[in-house]
Amino acid sequence: MKKFNIRKVLDGLTAASSSSSAASAQSGNRENDMIQETLQSEHFQLCKTVRHGFPYQPSSMAFDPVQKILAIGTQSGALRLFGRAGVECYCQHESGSAVIQLEFLVNEGALVSALADDSIHLWNLRQKLPAILHSLKFNRERITFCHLPFQSKWLYVGTERGNIHIVNVESFTLSGYVIMWNKAIELSSKTHPGPVVHISDNPMDEGKLLIGFECGIVVLWDLKSKKADYRYNYDEAIHSVAWHHEGKQFVCSHSDGTLTTWNVRAPAKPAQTITPHGKQPKDGKKPEPCKPILKVEYKTTRAGDPFMILCGGLSYDTVGRRPCLTVMHGKSTAVLEMDYPIVDFLTLCETPYPNDFQEPYAVVVLLEKDLVVIDLAQIGYPIFENPYPLSIHESPVTCCEYFADCPAEVIPALYSVGSRQKRQGFSKKEWPISGGNWGQGTLSFSEIIITGHADGSIKFWDASALMLQVLYKLKTAKVFEKPRGKEEKSSTEIVDEDPFAIQILSWCPESRVLCVAGVSAHVIVYRFSKQEVTTEVVQLLEVRMQCELNEVESPECGGEQVSAVSTPGTSSSPQTSLPQSHPSTSSNNSSDGLRDNVPCLKVRSSPLKQSPGYQVELLIQLVWVSGEPPQQITSLAVNSAYGLVAFGNGNGLAVVDYLQKTLLLNMSTAELYGSTDPHHRQPRSPRKTRQPSAGLCDGNDASAAPEEKCKSPTSGSGSPCNSDEDSKQKLIDRVKSKSKRISKTVASDFAKISRKISMIADQKDDARDNSFSRSRSSSVTSIDRESREVISSFYFCDSLSKKSETVAVPSLWVGTSLGSMLAIALTVPSTPEQRMQQPVGVSFCGPVVRLKGGILRMAQLDASGTLLPHVYESWYEPNAPEEERERPQRRRPTTPPSSQENPDCQYAVVCSEKQAKVVAMPSQNCVYEHNITETSFVLRADVVTMTAGVGIACFCANGHIMTLSLPSLRPLLDVNYLPLTDMRIARTFCFSNQGQALYLTSPTEIQRITYNQETCDNLQLERRLLVKLHAAWRSTSQVQVVWRA
Repeated sequence: MKKFNIRKVLDGLTAASSSSSAASAQSGNRENDMIQETLQSEHFQLCKTVRHGFPYQPSSMAFDPVQKILAIGTQSGALRLFGRAGVECYCQHESGSAVIQLEFLVNEGALVSALADDSIHLWNLRQKLPAILHSLKFNRERITFCHLPFQSKWLYVGTERGNIHIVNVESFTLSGYVIMWNKAIELSSKTHPGPVVHISDNPMDEGKLLIGFECGIVVLWDLKSKKADYRYNYDEAIHSVAWHHEGKQFVCSHSDGTLTTWNVRAPAKPAQTITPHGKQPKDGKKPEPCKPILKVEYKTTRAGDPFMILCGGLSYDTVGRRPCLTVMHGKSTAVLEMDYPIVDFLTLCETPYPNDFQEPYAVVVLLEKDLVVIDLAQIGYPIFENPYPLSIHESPVTCCEYFADCPAEVIPALYSVGSRQKRQGFSKKEWPISGGNWGQGTLSFSEIIITGHADGSIKFWDASALMLQVLYKLKTAKVFEKPRGKEEKSSTEIVDEDPFAIQILSWCPESRVLCVAGVSAHVIVYRFSKQEVTTEVVQLLEVRMQCELNEVESPECGGEQVSAVSTPGTSSSPQTSLPQSHPSTSSNNSSDGLRDNVPCLKVRSSPLKQSPGYQVELLIQLVWVSGEPPQQITSLAVNSAYGLVAFGNGNGLAVVDYLQKTLLLNMSTAELYGSTDPHHRQPRSPRKTRQPSAGLCDGNDASAAPEEKCKSPTSGSGSPCNSDEDSKQKLIDRVKSKSKRISKTVASDFAKISRKISMIADQKDDARDNSFSRSRSSSVTSIDRESREVISSFYFCDSLSKKSETVAVPSLWVGTSLGSMLAIALTVPSTPEQRMQQPVGVSFCGPVVRLKGGILRMAQLDASGTLLPHVYESWYEPNAPEEERERPQRRRPTTPPSSQENPDCQYAVVCSEKQAKVVAMPSQNCVYEHNITETSFVLRADVVTMTAGVGIACFCANGHIMTLSLPSLRPLLDVNYLPLTDMRIARTFCFSNQGQALYLTSPTEIQRITYNQETCDNLQLERRLLVKLHAAWRSTSQVQVVWRA
């Protein structure tokens, strides 16, 4: 296990160049100094724990038939070892060169690896983490093939020049014995025979070595007499050779798709020549050539015909056919198609002795992106069910979230519904790669990893005790209609490939509510149910989001349920009012023929059968606006206690009530500030004949019918509109008329927004005079991208968001890419009955604090510095009858009452790409501040809970992993761990509680790490215990190799 030199920072000492504390400058912060922080620098240490997934770009494979351990080498020099389920190990060659061949010292706990840089290494496997004991480098010749006979101390190394060197495995030095190519072939060929492509010893006589050269020459070499006994010539290149166990025959595979069988004592011509996949001409001529047979294995059985197993050799006219493995047994030939190209295969046999009947029982097939084991003993050759988590990349991973210390009942619940999804038809036998033993687990808490994929699927993984097992798979694409071909692809799609790809995940483990955002600007809310249901109509809400500072819309939400918020600058389509099976798009075009009010994807129109597990509660789609596609969603949050989901992008933010299926809030980021907007914003250049938005609209624009222009987001009828001023006055009047339901501050908020709209309307006229035409090939120009403020994060909580508040109220904190944190107060009806009948009220609290860089994470501490848990509603069965449904009460953290001396009883923790700040609430005074990085930027930040306390964990683009204490923001850990090499790491890196983190280290592998000192110490202790045990086992007849993940 790799150790890192950790630069720990002395507690209480902060460098002036990197951090600054505002505590001494604030008058009301004496209480802060009394908070005892328990998290110290000695609680942190960084180390890798385990790597999960399929080895990326595999290149070679080996199997120990006694220990039943499989080794896989990769093109990047990685080595992965697999035993029984949960027994995995990862190690790496320092050079990073491709592993071209692996050879086990059978039953000795050792492995030889040959690399593309012409080096060979001896690995010791008798310890927790395998290590290289010896290395040998060839400087003048390139290594092409290696062979280590069973129970032999001699390793034969063939080279590109056609020579063979012999290495003593015990001392790992060259013996001096070299078989020169010219001595081997003598006068049998006038040209160089090419590289050595095969070496093997005669099963009945290890002193006889069979050497295959690329040109087609095979030589049987006598090691004692140092000369060739026989030479076998064939006019086609050789790819592999396999012995019959009696040592009297061998089989060669050739580049023309033929197999030649030779009798050892009859070198003149092959005893048999066959073309397994060639068409046999009737006139007796030679069959048509086929593709090369890359490898052949010849295995015998005591009670029946031998097996001949090969890959390649298909006819050239089989264009487009998938890679195949051919199993020839007696008169039957089975062609087994594979999903990916074959890298290598090995036949597993009952005996490790090459001179006995082999009795093959399985074939391990290493594919480019999968590992398949075929059962040779059952009819039809079924495959074994793979116990390893090798399907992470079944569809490319697009996002990842990590949850440690989950509720104990979540994993069994997911497993119970996921077990019904398992494929059938597997072999009934146990997994044959069954070596190794489990180590003793040290982590007792539940861990879940959720991965989102390019095909719209979501996988839940049990990651407890450093293992990984898939629990449940959810297919979000089922909600949409799938085009049958490219010609049927919708013209409204905004991505060329993978339109269902998952972009952001938000999950509440306690309530089991899941919310996902896709690349096609859609959001789906799921609820967990143990009952199967059939949904006749998918609940649909269409939202029209646009960043036009000169447009405003009405907040009315159908009938008497008026949302207590205006939605200036953005609007939603009329389809938001009622759940639909699919949007009506036949006439949703603007007057200039541009796409308008149409979503990117078509929603499924037929009934949707939903199995137990996650079931669709609501689908939200952003629609095209006047020919411009919707912006992709950049932030997402769901809260089960409030029944709300919030999402944002470059145009603004929207808040949806997923219980009532209504749109509460839809507005641009600029309008969140009200009159306190610190940014100077210019209105976007309007399209000449742009269709106005619904709600508050320009009376002078008659491009659409007044009834269409003035519909509220969720109302079914339109109202005539004459001018912006009239509409604004009507809006305020409606709000005042509903004053019994909403607070008085809402009316003033509307007034502020109205003044803001008036100012924007003036800017609108000026902008029209100076408008310029620009390309609309993309939804956002480069100028827009640079200047637009994007919603970057959300946080639902019960907080004191206004300075005048003394009681915490439901709130939504909003973080932006320009470093602003703003607050929105929510009025949530208290009882379940009222919640389903009355609307949720919204009032704007304005900016709370500003930081450098975009806001990444927000959290909340109480007066004692303890992290306040998020508010949630415990899970209940949503499909149970109403009379049987026991709906739990909302769980919210308790906030101590404030005193007159110090009214601040909460702290807001805000972390951006550059800074972290702790703000006292409700006074909104910044009590602590720390500049995390000056030369780089933070990619991921999380507020994490550890056994000793709570802190902030950060991963920077320069590769540094850092932790800060809370609330004082003292630096506790700073390790230069992993430079950002590609966006995959930035997209998937995430921290979790208890000092755990992970990232996608390759397209197929997840690397888990820990920054917890206690976890690192436990792993080190396990390693020492295992070494002692192995030392005691060396004297026994069978060496036991023990690893754990």
